[in-house]
Amino acid sequence: MNPTKLTRLVATASLLLALTFTARAQNAPAAITTDTRRDKDFPAAMEAPDIVSHNTRLNAVFYLASGAGPHPVALLLHGFPGNEQNMDLAYAIRRSGWNVLVPHYRGSWGSDGKFSFSNAIEDTQSAIAFLRDPANAKTYRTDPTKIAIVGHSMGGFLGLYATAHDQAILGMAAISAWNLGPSAARPDSPARAKSFHDAAPRLAGSTPEGMLNEAKQNAAKWDYVGWAGDLKSRPVFVIESDDGLTPDNHALFEALQKAGDTRATEIHMETDHGYADHRIALQTAVLNWLETLKQ
Repeated sequence: MNPTKLTRLVATASLLLALTFTARAQNAPAAITTDTRRDKDFPAAMEAPDIVSHNTRLNAVFYLASGAGPHPVALLLHGFPGNEQNMDLAYAIRRSGWNVLVPHYRGSWGSDGKFSFSNAIEDTQSAIAFLRDPANAKTYRTDPTKIAIVGHSMGGFLGLYATAHDQAILGMAAISAWNLGPSAARPDSPARAKSFHDAAPRLAGSTPEGMLNEAKQNAAKWDYVGWAGDLKSRPVFVIESDDGLTPDNHALFEALQKAGDTRATEIHMETDHGYADHRIALQTAVLNWLETLKQ
């Protein structure tokens, strides 16, 4: 090939690549690509408060946004057992002006007590109560009337439960939410057995058999599709991936629509349960959704 033509082709390809990158960057919120300006009086910070849930200490991490506030707060709930903590989401949400509380359920990740699904439901409610305490709201520059929940996997289930039972929650982003009850009621499978077996050593006081039995015993009432009527007054963001949970996720979205939730939204990403190769896409989706709650 003529050297001149080759040079032009390379230059054209480079320009197209640059334009593609620029377009993608423009689609991403600034909080993903740009650090916030430091506020010398109220800088962004990380705290580690203890949350008391039913006389038991929960380990938690609180990411505080820059500025005096009071800031809205996102309660970020991890899954089962929580190997994916979604800390990139926490940082991006903080840069967008929200405080972010990440609690760890009883028996997990440094929290006292024994893990159970029932305890995790209670612990989520205790975290919300912590945020609404006037003294904590003042200390952490948080607006206790503006709480949204972002939950992944089991955290999605817990967040949907909390939102359905607490009409003051602004909205809920359910990322590949695990529908715990119906999932437990289905026939045994190697994948489910492995999931419970792998999680148990990381969750104090639990056994695979004990956790599965608890889920089966509560299968009927731990079905988030049945909560659509209690969720319909708030925005619910259903995010799905290629992880086998899409039928349950989509059933929730359809139930919300049928119940009259005009602000329910749904997207699907071609990635795994941990969104391993779609982290920026996930951040973008969550931040854009959170922005709608400010309106």
